[in-house]
Parts: sequence; C-alpha cells; structure tokens
Amino acid sequence: MGTRWRNRIIAFLMALVFVCALSGSFYFINNLDRFGQENYFETQEFQVELEQYANYLITSELGTLSEDSVKEKITVSLEEIDEHRYRYGSLDAQLDNIRYQYEERIQLAENGELSEEPEEIIAERDKILDDIRKNFSSDEHVEGKIRAEKEKLVEDYFEDASNFAPVSTIFNEDFLYYFEQNGEIFTNTDAQIKSKEQLLSENNMQYVTNYTIYADRYFHSYNWPYEDWLYQALADVRGDFNGKIGVPLELSSDSELMTFKTSYEENRIWFWRLGISSLIVLLLWFVTIVKMISLPKETGKWQSLYDKIPVDLRIGGAGVTTFLLLFGLMWVHDCINQLTYRLSTVWATEFVISILASACMSLLTYYQLRYLIATMRSLSDFKQAWTKSVLIRALRICKKVYRKFSRIVKDAFLNTTTGIQVFILLAIVFGLGFGFFMIFIDIAFFLLYFFFAIFIGVPTFILLVKTVGYFNKISIKTEEMASGKLGEPIEVKGNSVLSKMAANLNVLNQGVKLSLNEQAKSERLKTELITNVSHDLRTPLTSIITYTELLKKNDLTAEERSAYLEIIDRKSQRLKGLIEDLFEVSKMASGNIELVKERVDLNQLLQQALAEYDSSLKESKLQFRVANTDKPLYALVDGQKMWRVFDNLIGNIVKYSLGNSRVYIHVQQLDDKAKITFKNVSKYELNDQSEELYERFKRGDTSRNTEGSGLGLAIAKSIIDLHEGSLDIETDGDLFKVNICLKVVD
Repeated sequence: MGTRWRNRIIAFLMALVFVCALSGSFYFINNLDRFGQENYFETQEFQVELEQYANYLITSELGTLSEDSVKEKITVSLEEIDEHRYRYGSLDAQLDNIRYQYEERIQLAENGELSEEPEEIIAERDKILDDIRKNFSSDEHVEGKIRAEKEKLVEDYFEDASNFAPVSTIFNEDFLYYFEQNGEIFTNTDAQIKSKEQLLSENNMQYVTNYTIYADRYFHSYNWPYEDWLYQALADVRGDFNGKIGVPLELSSDSELMTFKTSYEENRIWFWRLGISSLIVLLLWFVTIVKMISLPKETGKWQSLYDKIPVDLRIGGAGVTTFLLLFGLMWVHDCINQLTYRLSTVWATEFVISILASACMSLLTYYQLRYLIATMRSLSDFKQAWTKSVLIRALRICKKVYRKFSRIVKDAFLNTTTGIQVFILLAIVFGLGFGFFMIFIDIAFFLLYFFFAIFIGVPTFILLVKTVGYFNKISIKTEEMASGKLGEPIEVKGNSVLSKMAANLNVLNQGVKLSLNEQAKSERLKTELITNVSHDLRTPLTSIITYTELLKKNDLTAEERSAYLEIIDRKSQRLKGLIEDLFEVSKMASGNIELVKERVDLNQLLQQALAEYDSSLKESKLQFRVANTDKPLYALVDGQKMWRVFDNLIGNIVKYSLGNSRVYIHVQQLDDKAKITFKNVSKYELNDQSEELYERFKRGDTSRNTEGSGLGLAIAKSIIDLHEGSLDIETDGDLFKVNICLKVVD
C-alpha cells in the first residue's frame, strides 16, 4: 500500500512540475515582445501612452479653434448641389408632391374647417414651389442653402461641450514637449530657450523623439460621429504640428512614469529568469519522463474498466482533458500577468488553484493516453475497436433510419400519381393550418385565406370524404370476400388508384367464382372417375371370377370348358389393357416417361396408323377422306408415342362414328406448325361437353356399353403435351373434331 501511494504522489508531483514548467514557458514565449526590449521607452505600452499624450496635446494645448475659422473652410461641390437638388426626385415630381400635400389643407380652409385663410395657405405653398423652381434654375441658390446647413452643423459642434473634453493620460505631468507651427512655438516649460534642440537634447533627457501630430488623424479617431467634411475642416483649421516629446532626467522617482519604468525593469529581470528556468525544467522533465514511461504489461483493474469504454469516447475523453489542461495553462498565464502588474492575495490564490487544477488535468490526460496507447498497439487493434465505437453505432442507426425512411418514400411513390396526390393533399392541409394562424398575426391575410379555403379547401375536403367512403366500400367488400361472401361486384368510378383497386377486386371476385365452379366440377369429375374406374375394373373382374367358379364344376363338357376359358382370357386381356393404360396415364401425368425423339414424317406415320385399321375400316362402312401435304412434313417426336396418339384417335373414330358416315383427316403446314385435324360424326349424343372428354375414363358413350377404357383421349393429350404441342377438341352437335398442332423441323 505504501509503494502505491508513493507512486501516486510522485506522479502528481511530476504533473505539478510539468504544469509549472509549461506555464512558465508559455508565459515566456507569449510575452517575449513585451519584455524583449532593452528599456521601457521602447515597449508598446509606452508608445501607446505617448500617442495618447499627443492626442491630448492637439485637443487641449496646441493651437485654437473658432467657429468662424471653421466656417471659412466650408466648401460646396457640384456633386453636393446635384444631390440636394434631386434629393426628392425630379422638378415635376417635387412640384406635384407639394401641390398634393397642400391640396387637402386648402380644401379644409375653404370649407371653414381651419382657422387659417385659404389665401395664406396658397401663398405658403407658392413660396415653396418657387423655392423648388430656384433649386433647379440657380446653382448659387442651392449652394447658399447647403452652406447654411453646414454652418448650422458647425454651430452644433461648438455648442456640444463633449467635443472639447480633454483626453487625459497618466503621464501628463511627466512629458516635456516642444512644437512649432507657422512660427508659433508651443511648449510646457518656462525655460528661456533659443530652439527646441537646446531644450530637448539627449543630454538633458532620458528619452526624446521627433514627433508629428496630424490633426486629421486625431479628429477622425476621437470626434465621431460627425460628417467627414466637418472633420476635414477642423483639421485644416488646426493644422499639423512638428516637434519633439521627451522625458527629462530630473523626473521624480515617485512619478507615474518612473514607477512604470522601474516596475518594467524589475519584471524584465524576473521574466528572463522565469523563462529560461522553465524551458530548462521542461526539457529535463521530458528527458526524465521518457526514461520512466512504460506501457502496462498486464491488464489491471482500471485498464479492464477502461477497455469497456468505446474507443471514440476514450479519444473524446482524452481530448476534453487536454482542452481543460490548455484552459488551465491559460488561466495560469493570466494569473502570472496579473501578478506582474500587482501582487494581491486574490490573484495569488487563483494562481495556486490554477496550478493544482492543471496538474490534475495533466495526470488525467497522461493516464488516458497511456491506457489508449496500451490498448491500440497496432493499426488492426484500432480498426477492430473502432467498429464498436459509439460513432459507428450511431452511423449504423442513422443508416437504418435513412433506409427505412427512403423505403417509405419509395413505397409512397410506387404509384407516382398517388404519391403526388397525397403530397399535394398534405400541402393543402398544412397550408390551411398555417394560413389560419397567420390570420391572428395580420388580419390582411383573412381575405386571402377565405378565397383559399373556399376554392381549394372545400373541394379538397369533399374529395377526401368521397375517397374515404369509396375506400370503406372496397374494405368492406374485401372482408366479405375473405369470409366467403362473394356477392355483386363493386361499382368502378373514375380512373383513380381506388378505382383500379375496385376493378382488380372485381376480377378476383370473378376468378374466385370461376375457381369455385371449377372446384365443384372437379369434385363431380372425381366422383365420376372413381365410379367409372370401379365399374370398368369390376366388370371384367366379375366375369373372370364368375367363369372361374363355373370351371370348378365337374359336370362341364369340353365345349363349355373351352368357351369359359376363352371368356376368362378375353376379360383378363381387357383388364390387363385397362391397368396398363391407367399406369401409362399416371406416368405421363407425373412426368416419369422418357421420350426418344427422332425426325419423323408425320404423313408417313399417319398412313401406318391407318394401315393397322385397314380391315376394321372396311367392316365399319365408314368413308375416310385423307388430305396430306404434297411433301413430307417432319417433326421431332417420339415415333412410337406419336403412333399411339394416331392409333387412339383412329380407334375412337372406328368405335364411336355413326355408320355409313364420312371421316375427314386433314394434314397441313401453317408457318412452323403442323396441324392435323380429325373430324367424324358421333353415334352418341355429345351434349356439348367437349372439355370433359379429356378426363380419364370419360366416354362419349355415357352408358359405358363399349369396350373402350375411357383413357384414349387422356393418353393422347398427355403425349402431345410432352411434345410441347396442343390437342384441342371441338364439338358441334354430333360433329366431333380433334386438332393436333406440333412444331415442324426442316
């Protein structure tokens, strides 16, 4: 504990020595001009007193001023004449102005409302008008008026006693002077002399200097605020004085000047001793502190606490203590200055307090810089600490706020028209509020505010109310749609953003209705799908089970057994084909089927598919009309899958076409597309539900008496979709039409 306190005392004493040495050095450097002169008479202080004494002489001792002599110096220039002449405008303007001023007085006098006679007022007016006309016709007339004004100003100057108050100086009784002007001698000694050289020689004086007192300089400096021409006239009357001013040898030691001179010489010796010793002590202090200083190797309690402070606050704290240290040094410097002029208990006390306060600030500055340097041993340490500073955090917060505000503004102007309208509305509202308060400042704003409120404020208010009402309707409609109540569409008014919103909401409303209809239809088709799948799978399976049970009987003949087996085989094949078609549709729907695309002639592929049904076509009694292109029509397709499409379509035509009717197949090229059209007349009623024929297990034969699986068109459409083509079905009464479009290649 003793070692710790001893170190603290040593540190405080080192800080005290530093402050004293630094203060003394500052005082020495700042006052070098003051105490660097060899004698008091060369100092700035004495020269100021000398100039003050010269001003005292010219205002109180040298020469005389009279009112008449100054008036004789008055001159009037052409510029002054013109300025006086046109001071109130041109001749016509001045005449009209005077007539206008007297017009009302004359009228009142004629009505008997004034005690004056109209003739007297008219005579007064005409006199002024004549004077104005003379101003523009005679320079001498104007010059006389200007001279009279200036003479009045001279009289006012001499009547003001403050203009002749003597300017005193503390050395009035200590100077001797000798001045001459136009052969007249001015001096403050009664000695019999023949010349100024005899009186003010260097052998008789401590100090003597040639001096010229310029009258215009002193009048301008000390007799403001009169006009420049008056100052110049006073200076011309007074004139300049050439002579000497000196300080005699036999001056009493207790005089003011000798007291200041003696004090200066004593302070000068003390000043040089203080300055040199302060600089030496300061140099020794730096040498000692460099040897003693060391950065802390281990983290102590104070260092740990200091490290928790953000780096910018550490730097700011060091800056504050440094500023307080400099302020304390200036305080010390001021106390030293005061003590050199007058030794007093107050200034001595302030000196001690300022020294101790500065020492404390120097210690705080030292420890802060020491800990700061110990923490920031490298540039990377400083950069890492700076990322956690208060300034960086504040900048990040400001950046976030700016981004948020910028995002809000951008969102407000996503629709430029709406953003501009909102800002115009806000400007009108704030303008009305500001104008309302302006009425209380000046009633003249009332009329302007009234028109603004009627023609802008009221229409804006009506528009705002209508817009809010329209917005409420849209909001209520949105809530109804969210709860499932679609209802009637909203009325669309105008071309505003709310109108577009209402129109879009109507579109959504219609879309929801269509979606609900599609959903209902999908549920219905799903039910039919399950029913159809169950029916189509159960029918052959039931036959297989039934005839299998019959085969178990022992009393069957060979012909019956053979017939039963044939039925079981046929039903099994149908069940197999149905299941294979079902799996194929499922694979196509999930996209798990691979296409082996090749360059295939669609005309040739169609002919092959028709050839497979040659015998069936002859038995069906259908008349096929096939129209192909003259040249091959190539497409990049999977030939096997595309043959399956043609096979399914031709098979459906054979099964479901009306007997003895015509079937049309047309192949053509439209730009880069190949269009293949199949048309036939159905033997079953189609009921205008062509889009449902795409559905799985959907047949034109609603009784489901045919042997088809109901998957033919679904498989065909899936294959065409995989080839990025299109398959469309059209029905017109019993006319059934299929259009296939595929992209052709060269």
